[in-house]
Amino acid sequence: MAASGGTKAVLAALIANSGIAVAKFVGFTITRSSAMLAEAIHSVADASNQALLLLGGRRARRDPTPDHPFGHGRERYFWSFVVALVLFFVGAAFAIYEGIEKVRHPHEIDGAGVAAVILVAGILLESWSLRTAVVEARPYRGNQSWWQFVLRSRNPELPVVLLEDVGAMAGLVLALAAIGLAEVTGEPRWDGVGTISIGLLLGSIAIVLAREMHSLLIGESADEANLVAISSAVSSASGVLELVHLRTQHLGPEQILVGARVIVDPALDTAGVAATIDNVERLVKTAVPSAHPIYVEVASGHDRTS
Repeated sequence: MAASGGTKAVLAALIANSGIAVAKFVGFTITRSSAMLAEAIHSVADASNQALLLLGGRRARRDPTPDHPFGHGRERYFWSFVVALVLFFVGAAFAIYEGIEKVRHPHEIDGAGVAAVILVAGILLESWSLRTAVVEARPYRGNQSWWQFVLRSRNPELPVVLLEDVGAMAGLVLALAAIGLAEVTGEPRWDGVGTISIGLLLGSIAIVLAREMHSLLIGESADEANLVAISSAVSSASGVLELVHLRTQHLGPEQILVGARVIVDPALDTAGVAATIDNVERLVKTAVPSAHPIYVEVASGHDRTS
């Protein structure tokens, strides 16, 4: 996973969220604020997420086996899906439940100043984590907007950490606003409203991540830039007259399965056809190093079906 640029961002988020979680639980013990408790659970969920992402990266590096001949690259997609499906939804459901209970049975917040200090410190730590994720993601983003990068990236860790950090920042601001309103107005129900808002935020992020990781688990093609590079490499190979069709699928963030059907020069003998196929594979691998394995099928000039 180090090659993907995601490890540093995941570790930064893990360190930040672990520290923030401890501070928030201390803050909840002092204030009894449901928004502070929801944020503490949020940080625990985020830290658990990062641990699962690191686990997925470790398991993805295992060698191919007879049962998994293409390797275990999709482990990273699976554990990212678990992050979205389980931890975020658990965090969202807990926050919404706690918020509803606080609205129905409000109680005064103690030590609002302590809570504010903890939340501001959390915002600073999350800012550091978010900055690290942005720096690590920038080389992979290219000309895409950040939203496009999150939706189109084949690297699961960076979009997950980016959304987590943005969500954590927004959650901290919501918690700070809820506690501030409860203190200023004397109405503790604002604390419950803030908690519900945090839960809805977590649920929204979970839906986006689950949708994207589900798509990667099923199998997405190479991105447009890699498709163009692979297609050009195949078509430029000596002996290839036509690229009939091209099929690609990510087996992992740094592994693209390539299947190409080509029409070769009919004057080539068996050795010439074999040399042409070898040349296609070499050119594709040179153009897109993550393209492997590569399978090339030779079609006749009359066979252009896909």
